[in-house]
Amino acid sequence: MKFTINRAAFIKELNTVQRAISSKTTIPILTGLKLVADDSGLTLTGSDADISIETLIHADNPDNQLAIQSPGAIVLPARFFSDIVKRLPEDNMTLDVTEGFQTEITSGSASFTINGLDANNYPHLPEIDATDAITLTGDVFRELINQTVIAVSNQESRPILTGVHFTLVDNQLLAVATDSHRLSQRKIELPSAASATYDVIIPGKSLTELARMIGDDNPDVEMRLSENQVLFTIGDTLFYSRLLEGNYPDTSRLIPNDSTTSAEFDAKGLLAAIERASLLSHESRNNVVKLTLDPANNQAKIFGNSPDVGNVEEALAPSEMTGDELEISFNPDYMKDALRSFGAAVITIAFTSPLRPFTLVPTEDKENFIQLITPVRTF
Repeated sequence: MKFTINRAAFIKELNTVQRAISSKTTIPILTGLKLVADDSGLTLTGSDADISIETLIHADNPDNQLAIQSPGAIVLPARFFSDIVKRLPEDNMTLDVTEGFQTEITSGSASFTINGLDANNYPHLPEIDATDAITLTGDVFRELINQTVIAVSNQESRPILTGVHFTLVDNQLLAVATDSHRLSQRKIELPSAASATYDVIIPGKSLTELARMIGDDNPDVEMRLSENQVLFTIGDTLFYSRLLEGNYPDTSRLIPNDSTTSAEFDAKGLLAAIERASLLSHESRNNVVKLTLDPANNQAKIFGNSPDVGNVEEALAPSEMTGDELEISFNPDYMKDALRSFGAAVITIAFTSPLRPFTLVPTEDKENFIQLITPVRTF
């Protein structure tokens, strides 16, 4: 196997595939990067058994300056190989596999020889032959992930909650995540009714990596399912993830249908106030801030307190407030995550009681996006 390629084009795809390669894997060959050169171009593959990424560098794209002298395949130690490629002196590089999987990498006056592994021993990627696919624009799919993945659990004691639950019925895609202290739910109406129905749980870590791969040029993201794998296609890149097994809890009953107190806030303004209040709350053991609402006098205040440092009090400016007086305490970090997910929107926060979960929704799109936070008992 031998090829020459533009180094910048190669590094771009190398960085993409490396997202899936971990040094902590129990399968030694998975610490390596698989390269396959054939008539179509150069295929790079990385995997940690949970997620796998494969991308194709086309031979017929002049920007890649890819010339394949002889086809073949090799697995190279990913970290060393990446460090070498990024430090080579010239714009182009040549890779030549010789006897016994010895691999020579040359660029200008620099020449490295590293030991490779037989590509035939590299695990095969899952075969996904599903014909039913969901296609969303890149920016919509990235937003969907970023708005829900914040609520997945980091606790392995309940592995099912470390994923986002996706369901598809008719033309409505629903994504829900909860760690039992908060919940995030996003609905997307698909342009046409899908023939398939989905009910799958995708690991939050996989979705976080996927969101980072979706560039600002917003290529469409296509999603296909098999029995225990999901495949996302972004341009020439394939992203595979295992699915979590088990039944996701019924979260629909957690969302209250009515409220006794509600207030409208500018999400960015409220976020800034919560950030100020949490400067002190983070210094205390319980990390709680308190919100008081007095709709009759249109007054709202937020309090942060640390017995060791001091306290903070700030008046808020809700654009509208209705219902009963209320005093409620909550974890400010959950609130900050929720508020960031709304961007610059105006939001409605609805409360039922000081100890019941409260909801945050954008005033413009109440049906399709909701965040829910469980308050903290302080007495």
